[in-house]
Amino acid sequence: MDVFIIATLLVLAVITPIIISLSVKIEAAAKQRVLYLSSNCEEFFGKKMMETLILEFQEKNPDILIRMTNGEATHEPDILLFDEGSLNALVAEGALARLNPFTNFDSGKQQLAVPLVSFMDVLFYNIDILTAAGFYYPPKTRAEFTTFARTISRGEFGASGAAISLSPEDLQAPARDIFSWIWAGGGNFWRDEEGPSISTRVITNDIAFLGTLYSEEILAPGVFETTGEQRLEEFAQGKIAMMVASTRAIPYLRERMGDTAFGITTIPGSGTGGKYSAAFSAIYAGINSNSAHIEEAWSFLVFLAEKSFLFCEELKAVPGVVSDIIRGDYIKADPFYSKAWDIFESSGIAEGFSGNLYAQEYETAFMEELQIFFETGRTAQQTIAAIQQRWNVITEKALPEETETEGEKAQDEVIQDEAA
Repeated sequence: MDVFIIATLLVLAVITPIIISLSVKIEAAAKQRVLYLSSNCEEFFGKKMMETLILEFQEKNPDILIRMTNGEATHEPDILLFDEGSLNALVAEGALARLNPFTNFDSGKQQLAVPLVSFMDVLFYNIDILTAAGFYYPPKTRAEFTTFARTISRGEFGASGAAISLSPEDLQAPARDIFSWIWAGGGNFWRDEEGPSISTRVITNDIAFLGTLYSEEILAPGVFETTGEQRLEEFAQGKIAMMVASTRAIPYLRERMGDTAFGITTIPGSGTGGKYSAAFSAIYAGINSNSAHIEEAWSFLVFLAEKSFLFCEELKAVPGVVSDIIRGDYIKADPFYSKAWDIFESSGIAEGFSGNLYAQEYETAFMEELQIFFETGRTAQQTIAAIQQRWNVITEKALPEETETEGEKAQDEVIQDEAA
């Protein structure tokens, strides 16, 4: 009996720590929250960087486990990463949770996403093609731009002078290829609080300018069938002399074309003396409105925002993070990014429809009327009037719904109470 008792005690002495350890692990696992991250994060920032960041976050937050969805339908992502083109679609679908309860953002407006890294639109030009056509500097005015594009398109240079891409599949096309010209000329859609307005002489002239490019057939073919990505490939192949694109494209074009084949400059303005503004696009992080772990997801959004400088460095972003402007070393040391930074510092920030609940409707109305203008004998003034009429209808529908609902206020209060 003594031997049995001693043996039992020895066994207990061995297995008790194991049992305690297992129980602790089981208890920790029971408390652990699993958050799923949209798989396109690797597309934006690379697999290695995201794996490193996820590991760092989990070491600091052992009660939260981050998993990538890998495109599987089994788990709906709690945390969404997306670019400017997808932002308005997600807003319209109601797919993003409101972040106002976690921030000091004006409660009268909705904050649905956190920008992690931003880019601006500029004019790209092929140096060799312009030089071959007798132009030794990029166009500074719209008259020069039209002359350059016309000469190249009608000459024996094997390229189109300019290009725009307005495929409905390209969700960033309106801002990049149309609105950017309006903003470069000092145009502004938001002159009052009630809704966007386009009925100005300056914007009418902008539309007329774009109509001239189309009617004179100096744009690359397939205006309404091609995307910006397709146009970038054509530019890299030397088939297009000038086009508006994001600074996000600079690393890709340098790899394809080298450092001396192309340059960047401001988008030519209208010459009316208006303030030059640039269109900005971003990569965002947001929370799925269906997530069961919104508070935990917010903590990961904060963590990602704190790593914005890493994303800027990885993507060579200009300007990078608009809310905290500090030039990165890659900007100081590189002539391409230094040039882009100079353009940014001399530019205003254009206010388009980014994040607006009815952004897609406003942009669709604009693009449909613009296509009619391009393909018929309608005047720029008639086109502006048609766009404004459709915008007014959208605004009348939008205004009653802009205020925060009682349900949203109650949700905010619950989140704030739990956080407290």
